[in-house]
Amino acid sequence: MGKKILYALGFVLLIGGILGYNYYQKIFGEAITKDYVLFINSTDSLVDVKEKIADYSKNPNTFLWVAAKKNFSKPKTGRYLIKQGMSNNDLVNMLRSGNQTALKISFNNQDTLEKFAGRIAEQLELDSIAIINSFTEKEFLTKNKLNKKSVLQICIPNSYEFYWTVSADKFRNKLLREYNRFWNASRLAKAKALKLTKDDVITLASIVQKETAQKVERPIVAGLYLNRLKNGWPLQADPTIIYCIKEVKGQDYVVKRVLNVDLEINSPYNTYKNRGLPPTLISMPDISSIDGVLNAQKHDYFYMCVNVDKFGYHSFAKTLAQHNRNAAKYQNWLNKKGVNR
Repeated sequence: MGKKILYALGFVLLIGGILGYNYYQKIFGEAITKDYVLFINSTDSLVDVKEKIADYSKNPNTFLWVAAKKNFSKPKTGRYLIKQGMSNNDLVNMLRSGNQTALKISFNNQDTLEKFAGRIAEQLELDSIAIINSFTEKEFLTKNKLNKKSVLQICIPNSYEFYWTVSADKFRNKLLREYNRFWNASRLAKAKALKLTKDDVITLASIVQKETAQKVERPIVAGLYLNRLKNGWPLQADPTIIYCIKEVKGQDYVVKRVLNVDLEINSPYNTYKNRGLPPTLISMPDISSIDGVLNAQKHDYFYMCVNVDKFGYHSFAKTLAQHNRNAAKYQNWLNKKGVNR
């Protein structure tokens, strides 16, 4: 009789041990099989989470079981880095706390706020409309002496860290802080030495950005335009004419050649008809263009033209006669290629 009791007790302990081990493993055992970036949208349920981790979990159903045991029903929106070896308990605690991982976002030169917003919306949970509305908020623009066109200048192309769920206003405000930090004492002093405001520098840099893709040329081009400004000449910058055309035709309109008729467009951005800088930037300049203006090369060039012997670069001239020879060469090349617009 005693042996039977001992056997029964041993069996109960064995079953209890197995159940206890399985219970422990479901909660605290290794559940995640490899590193993975998990995105939780505001509309996601726990079932959606289970489906998202299906390929990275030993048994995704145990995640739901553990969540129920911990009275967890709604994951917090975010971008989470789940690591190999994490348990369901770790995962539930992470999604409950909202302890998400920041990510680096980047953007290059964008011509308009709308294009910029679209680029950012590809990387964050934000939609482009929310970004545009935040950047064009009347109070924000007034406080920072900006307008709907000039606000693009606070966006310095670079890499930035954000949480995936960052709000539009927090995103905007961080870019403004970084913009103000970018304009350190050294850059402000260089702008002052050129008798330019930082807005002026950004505007000129946007033209330089559009004129040449070659970073080595940017200080030369900037110096050329500064020569024109100092001498009271119109800038006569083709990128500003293209900007005017796109204002009418739309941003997707392709301009391969600026025509004489285009130079008559009635716009404050037409630097053939108006002296000085245009009212705002015409595109988003990168740091090399901004610093190209601040560190402009001193020379006697007043004219530039595409170099057909070295595409991507320009031929610079000190006199109109020299420029006309360069321009004629370029026009002949365009005509041979049949480029009419």
